[in-house]
Amino acid sequence: MVRPPAPAPRRRVPGRQAPLALFVPAGLGLAFLVLPLAGLLVRAPWATLPQRLAAPGVLTALRLSLLTATGATLLCLVLGVPLAWVLARVRFPGRRLVRALVTVPLVLPPVVGGVALLLVFGRRGLLGGWLDATLGVTLPFTTAGVVLAEAFVAMPFLVIAVEGALRAADARYEEAAATLGAGRWATFTHVTLPLVAPGVAAGAVLCWARALGEFGATITFAGNFPGRTQTMPLAVYLALETDLEAAIVLSLVLLTVSVAILAGLRDRWVTGP
Repeated sequence: MVRPPAPAPRRRVPGRQAPLALFVPAGLGLAFLVLPLAGLLVRAPWATLPQRLAAPGVLTALRLSLLTATGATLLCLVLGVPLAWVLARVRFPGRRLVRALVTVPLVLPPVVGGVALLLVFGRRGLLGGWLDATLGVTLPFTTAGVVLAEAFVAMPFLVIAVEGALRAADARYEEAAATLGAGRWATFTHVTLPLVAPGVAAGAVLCWARALGEFGATITFAGNFPGRTQTMPLAVYLALETDLEAAIVLSLVLLTVSVAILAGLRDRWVTGP
């Protein structure tokens, strides 16, 4: 009887064994990120959680947050997907500068973004005065202003995700469609979009999550009016001054949404070898 050959011993890949000296700061870094979340869970008023979640103020802020985050995401899809396509497919002078400008809201303090929005869309702003005088449209301190502020800070997440998907997509399918007589719009809608649909979906989810958690630009540009502009992060900020347990409950809702978003995107963003 012929015995099968013994499996070759696994060889250790150089560089895969981390130095022991790295484990201590790595553990401290993990604790630094996890302990605050654990503290939130430990201090949560679990006995009164259902009653607090059913409070009118909480439900109103949650409803407004979901509504404005969804509206901001739709606005980002309408504007961001074409912008990502231009950055990925069109060569033009200054493309690097345009890409840098698109990513500025990622590093810009949100409060500064809110001030910038006021200077443009406020009643005395560059466009706000014309909108108010001509169309009677006022954006600051309105629900529409919340959507605008959230879209401003969240759109880069969508553009970066879609641009990366477009660069990774095989352009030969688009070339084949053009060879077969498809127009540019038909190629974009029937070939390009289906190819990058996973990237668009991932970018939209990240965009929605960022919009849901937006605080600085919202409170600066739209204010903090219950039922009109008070989203969940603003409600947390207000509750901290009067009711710590209410702030913890609101924070738990946002934490749950964040964890759900990461769990849904784990195969694309957070899994590794």
